[in-house]
Amino acid sequence: MEQTRLGSSGLVVSRLALGCMSFGDKNAGRMTWILDDAEAAPIFRQALDLGITFWDTANIYGYGTSEEVVGRAITQFSRREDIVLATKLFQRMHDGPGGGGLSRRAILEQIDASLTRLGTDYVDLLQIHRFDPNVPVEETMEALHDIVKAGKVRYLGASSMWAWRFAKLQEAARTHGWTPFVSMQNQYNLLQREE
Repeated sequence: MEQTRLGSSGLVVSRLALGCMSFGDKNAGRMTWILDDAEAAPIFRQALDLGITFWDTANIYGYGTSEEVVGRAITQFSRREDIVLATKLFQRMHDGPGGGGLSRRAILEQIDASLTRLGTDYVDLLQIHRFDPNVPVEETMEALHDIVKAGKVRYLGASSMWAWRFAKLQEAARTHGWTPFVSMQNQYNLLQREE
Protein backbone atom coordinates (compact mmCIF):
# COMPACT_ATOMS: atom_id res chain seq x y z
CA MET A 1 0.00 0.00 0.00
CA GLU A 2 1.31 3.41 -0.95
CA GLN A 3 1.81 5.80 1.97
CA THR A 4 1.26 9.55 1.78
CA ARG A 5 1.28 12.58 4.03
CA LEU A 6 -2.10 13.83 5.19
CA GLY A 7 -2.47 17.28 3.70
CA SER A 8 0.48 19.48 4.55
CA SER A 9 1.04 17.74 7.89
CA GLY A 10 3.78 15.31 8.80
CA LEU A 11 1.26 12.53 9.49
CA VAL A 12 1.87 9.55 7.21
CA VAL A 13 -1.24 7.55 6.27
CA SER A 14 -2.09 4.70 3.94
CA ARG A 15 -3.26 6.13 0.61
CA LEU A 16 -6.58 4.33 1.08
CA ALA A 17 -8.55 4.55 4.32
CA LEU A 18 -10.92 2.00 5.80
CA GLY A 19 -14.28 3.68 6.31
CA CYS A 20 -15.95 2.19 9.36
CA MET A 21 -19.53 3.46 9.05
CA SER A 22 -20.72 -0.09 8.34
CA PHE A 23 -19.54 -1.52 11.68
CA GLY A 24 -21.45 -1.52 14.96
CA ASP A 25 -24.40 -2.98 16.84
CA LYS A 26 -27.50 -3.72 14.75
CA ASN A 27 -29.67 -3.04 17.80
CA ALA A 28 -28.27 0.45 18.42
CA GLY A 29 -30.58 2.23 15.99
CA ARG A 30 -32.20 2.03 12.60
CA MET A 31 -29.11 0.70 10.81
CA THR A 32 -29.84 -3.01 10.67
CA TRP A 33 -27.35 -3.44 7.81
CA ILE A 34 -24.26 -2.75 9.93
CA LEU A 35 -21.75 -5.49 10.76
CA ASP A 36 -20.93 -6.64 14.29
CA ASP A 37 -17.46 -7.65 15.52
CA ALA A 38 -17.51 -11.13 14.02
CA GLU A 39 -18.86 -9.97 10.66
CA ALA A 40 -16.40 -7.06 10.49
CA ALA A 41 -13.34 -9.13 11.48
CA PRO A 42 -12.51 -10.36 7.95
CA ILE A 43 -12.66 -6.77 6.66
CA PHE A 44 -10.25 -5.52 9.31
CA ARG A 45 -7.89 -8.44 8.65
CA GLN A 46 -7.96 -7.87 4.89
CA ALA A 47 -7.39 -4.14 5.32
CA LEU A 48 -4.30 -4.85 7.40
CA ASP A 49 -3.10 -7.51 4.94
CA LEU A 50 -3.34 -4.88 2.20
CA GLY A 51 -1.53 -2.27 4.29
CA ILE A 52 -4.59 -0.12 4.98
CA THR A 53 -3.79 1.29 8.41
CA PHE A 54 -5.77 4.53 8.22
CA TRP A 55 -9.17 3.79 9.83
CA ASP A 56 -11.98 6.36 9.83
CA THR A 57 -15.06 6.24 12.05
CA ALA A 58 -17.40 8.73 13.78
CA ASN A 59 -19.27 8.97 17.03
CA ILE A 60 -22.64 8.88 15.22
CA TYR A 61 -21.87 5.68 13.28
CA GLY A 62 -23.97 3.02 14.94
CA TYR A 63 -24.66 5.57 17.68
CA GLY A 64 -21.21 5.02 19.15
CA THR A 65 -21.02 1.30 18.51
CA SER A 66 -18.80 1.67 15.43
CA GLU A 67 -16.15 3.25 17.62
CA GLU A 68 -16.47 0.32 20.05
CA VAL A 69 -16.02 -2.24 17.25
CA VAL A 70 -13.04 -0.32 15.84
CA GLY A 71 -11.41 -0.08 19.25
CA ARG A 72 -11.75 -3.82 19.82
CA ALA A 73 -10.45 -4.57 16.31
CA ILE A 74 -7.30 -2.54 16.95
CA THR A 75 -6.66 -4.56 20.10
CA GLN A 76 -7.44 -7.89 18.42
CA PHE A 77 -5.71 -7.49 15.05
CA SER A 78 -3.04 -4.82 15.44
CA ARG A 79 -1.37 -2.43 17.84
CA ARG A 80 -2.56 1.10 18.56
CA GLU A 81 0.75 2.57 17.41
CA ASP A 82 0.37 0.90 13.99
CA ILE A 83 -3.06 2.40 13.22
CA VAL A 84 -3.82 5.98 12.20
CA LEU A 85 -7.19 6.40 13.88
CA ALA A 86 -9.68 9.06 12.81
CA THR A 87 -13.08 9.85 14.27
CA LYS A 88 -15.61 12.64 13.92
CA LEU A 89 -18.02 14.58 16.09
CA PHE A 90 -20.94 16.96 15.54
CA GLN A 91 -24.11 14.88 15.10
CA ARG A 92 -26.52 14.64 18.05
CA MET A 93 -25.67 11.71 20.30
CA HIS A 94 -28.17 12.55 23.08
CA ASP A 95 -30.41 15.33 24.36
CA GLY A 96 -28.78 18.06 26.37
CA PRO A 97 -26.27 20.84 25.73
CA GLY A 98 -23.28 18.53 25.22
CA GLY A 99 -25.05 15.98 23.08
CA GLY A 100 -24.17 17.40 19.67
CA GLY A 101 -22.92 20.37 17.71
CA LEU A 102 -19.63 22.23 18.00
CA SER A 103 -19.97 24.20 21.21
CA ARG A 104 -17.09 23.99 23.66
CA ARG A 105 -19.19 21.83 25.95
CA ALA A 106 -20.14 19.41 23.17
CA ILE A 107 -16.58 19.09 21.84
CA LEU A 108 -15.13 18.37 25.29
CA GLU A 109 -17.89 15.92 26.17
CA GLN A 110 -17.94 14.09 22.85
CA ILE A 111 -14.17 13.62 22.49
CA ASP A 112 -14.05 12.03 25.95
CA ALA A 113 -16.96 9.72 25.07
CA SER A 114 -15.27 8.73 21.79
CA LEU A 115 -11.96 7.98 23.51
CA THR A 116 -13.77 5.75 26.02
CA ARG A 117 -15.58 3.84 23.26
CA LEU A 118 -12.39 3.49 21.19
CA GLY A 119 -10.42 2.30 24.22
CA THR A 120 -7.59 4.76 23.65
CA ASP A 121 -6.35 7.99 25.16
CA TYR A 122 -5.88 9.81 21.84
CA VAL A 123 -7.02 9.88 18.23
CA ASP A 124 -4.68 10.76 15.40
CA LEU A 125 -7.25 12.80 13.48
CA LEU A 126 -10.42 14.39 14.84
CA GLN A 127 -12.73 15.74 12.17
CA ILE A 128 -15.71 17.99 12.69
CA HIS A 129 -18.46 16.17 10.82
CA ARG A 130 -20.30 19.30 9.69
CA PHE A 131 -20.25 23.09 10.16
CA ASP A 132 -22.30 24.36 13.11
CA PRO A 133 -23.97 27.68 12.19
CA ASN A 134 -25.21 28.12 15.77
CA VAL A 135 -21.77 28.40 17.40
CA PRO A 136 -19.16 31.13 16.86
CA VAL A 137 -16.23 29.77 14.85
CA GLU A 138 -13.84 31.10 17.50
CA GLU A 139 -15.50 28.97 20.19
CA THR A 140 -15.24 25.86 18.04
CA MET A 141 -11.64 26.39 17.00
CA GLU A 142 -10.42 27.28 20.49
CA ALA A 143 -12.06 24.17 21.97
CA LEU A 144 -10.50 22.01 19.25
CA HIS A 145 -7.12 23.63 19.92
CA ASP A 146 -7.49 22.88 23.63
CA ILE A 147 -8.09 19.15 23.09
CA VAL A 148 -5.03 19.02 20.84
CA LYS A 149 -2.96 20.71 23.56
CA ALA A 150 -4.42 18.28 26.13
CA GLY A 151 -3.03 15.36 24.07
CA LYS A 152 -6.43 13.86 23.24
CA VAL A 153 -6.09 14.65 19.52
CA ARG A 154 -2.99 14.82 17.31
CA TYR A 155 -4.41 16.53 14.18
CA LEU A 156 -7.64 18.27 13.20
CA GLY A 157 -9.70 17.86 10.06
CA ALA A 158 -13.13 18.80 8.78
CA SER A 159 -15.80 17.03 6.75
CA SER A 160 -18.63 18.01 4.44
CA MET A 161 -19.07 21.77 4.37
CA TRP A 162 -19.00 24.62 1.91
CA ALA A 163 -15.50 25.89 1.16
CA TRP A 164 -16.19 29.39 2.50
CA ARG A 165 -17.24 27.94 5.88
CA PHE A 166 -14.08 25.84 6.02
CA ALA A 167 -12.04 28.96 5.20
CA LYS A 168 -13.82 30.90 7.95
CA LEU A 169 -12.85 28.25 10.53
CA GLN A 170 -9.25 28.12 9.25
CA GLU A 171 -8.92 31.89 9.40
CA ALA A 172 -10.17 31.95 13.00
CA ALA A 173 -7.49 29.40 13.93
CA ARG A 174 -4.73 31.31 12.12
CA THR A 175 -5.76 34.69 13.54
CA HIS A 176 -5.65 33.43 17.13
CA GLY A 177 -2.69 31.06 16.83
CA TRP A 178 -4.83 27.95 17.35
CA THR A 179 -4.36 24.56 15.71
CA PRO A 180 -5.62 24.64 12.09
CA PHE A 181 -7.17 21.83 10.10
CA VAL A 182 -4.77 19.67 8.10
CA SER A 183 -7.44 18.00 5.96
CA MET A 184 -10.92 18.27 4.51
CA GLN A 185 -13.02 15.18 3.82
CA ASN A 186 -15.34 16.44 1.11
CA GLN A 187 -18.36 14.77 -0.33
CA TYR A 188 -17.06 14.33 -3.84
CA ASN A 189 -19.58 12.79 -6.20
CA LEU A 190 -21.97 13.57 -9.02
CA LEU A 191 -24.94 14.24 -6.74
CA GLN A 192 -23.40 16.37 -3.98
CA ARG A 193 -21.88 19.29 -5.91
CA GLU A 194 -22.37 22.11 -3.39
CA GLU A 195 -18.86 21.98 -1.91
